[in-house]
Amino acid sequence: MSLCILCFGNLVYGWTFLVKGQKLQNRRLLKLPKKHMMWLLGFEPSIDRKPQRRRLLQSYAIASHKLPLHGYQVHRKIPLVSSSLTCCPKILRVFKLEFRLLTMASNASNGEHKATKPPPTPSPLRNSKFFQSNMRILVTGGAGFIGSHLVDKLMENEKNEVIVADNYFTGSKDNLRKWIGHPRFELIRHDVTESLLVEVDQIYHLACPASPIFYKHNPVKTIKTNVIGTLNMLGLAKRVGARILLTSTSEVYGDPLVHPQPESYWGNVNPIGVRSCYDEGKRVAETLMFDYHRQHGIEIRIARIFNTYGPRMNIDDGRVVSNFIAQALRDEPLTVQAPGTQTRSFCYVSDMVDGLIRLMEGENTGPINIGNPGEFTMIELAETVKELINPNIEIKMVENTPDDPRQRKPDITNAKKLLGWEPKIKLRDGLPLMEADFRLRLGVAKKA
Repeated sequence: MSLCILCFGNLVYGWTFLVKGQKLQNRRLLKLPKKHMMWLLGFEPSIDRKPQRRRLLQSYAIASHKLPLHGYQVHRKIPLVSSSLTCCPKILRVFKLEFRLLTMASNASNGEHKATKPPPTPSPLRNSKFFQSNMRILVTGGAGFIGSHLVDKLMENEKNEVIVADNYFTGSKDNLRKWIGHPRFELIRHDVTESLLVEVDQIYHLACPASPIFYKHNPVKTIKTNVIGTLNMLGLAKRVGARILLTSTSEVYGDPLVHPQPESYWGNVNPIGVRSCYDEGKRVAETLMFDYHRQHGIEIRIARIFNTYGPRMNIDDGRVVSNFIAQALRDEPLTVQAPGTQTRSFCYVSDMVDGLIRLMEGENTGPINIGNPGEFTMIELAETVKELINPNIEIKMVENTPDDPRQRKPDITNAKKLLGWEPKIKLRDGLPLMEADFRLRLGVAKKA
């Protein structure tokens, strides 16, 4: 049943608002007499049933309330004559209740639902007068490539205690072996799709396979990690009053139609493709972050990270830099996916970690792009790897994978302005550092 809210008084003019689908379900609650409910809904038998006679009756003077009009159909101005409505307090209570519901719905429809309460308070230890406890930091996915480098950086601060939660699907204990047994470090084998009860001050939520080979292996598990895992971490942040940072991805831009990609770009993503479990999973994770922020006051940070490379990458994880270096060290042809003109931007892992920490410690919610704006075609990358590592190998063109983006380059204007961050290590300087790590793990000595 539609609800019309009209101005009333002695021959006043007002706006009529039609809120479709809004039902008056308050008769039982307020125990209105049947004749009053019928009158309220415009079905009193004693009146003419013509449409103009069956308008819903007046609510209280909306002229004094600035009701947003988002999502409502506004009809023409009409003259209204005061009625005996004021003599029925129960009907007035109905109008008051419906008006509050309408106002709440209007605010939410515009995407401007602000937090109804202040952010959750952190541990009382944060405000201790005589003993300042260490900052307790949880890193989900901390045994992985970027996560382990982040742990290294956080552990350099003697005031930090770091807890790592990882299920080792793509991560490895070897990445953290130098910290195992350290009094300020704790390692938990845990899947983020299950709830985790720990007391922490900050949460870096990195847990999710990022390589196409791994996230396509079990797409349902991938999207559960993104959605349920993020829900669990947000629930933890709400309970303990922690600030939480989500590492989202440049994949939220899909195959972009805007170049380079600013944070304001909404993307061009295939919602049913083979990469969608990761792309759309991260988009939902960002949605959850902002909804918890608006509804519960959670302190959130969102980083959209672009292609990252460096030591500790999985040797056969299917990403282009690790593929090329591993192939060059094994004297195998460098396989470039056709047409080879697609572009990527590559950020060295230490620069990435620096950007994440700056975002966490800053006052900007994000999302903020973290990546290197240097752009290379796949052919250019292959030629660079060949030149630096193994000049004797050939470059071979192979069939491309579905939904492979044609170009990818971050607009890091916000990172520079808000975080004071920009990458320092160039691709030609970072590739030899990654080569040394791969040689050590593959047992391939450098040729004289």
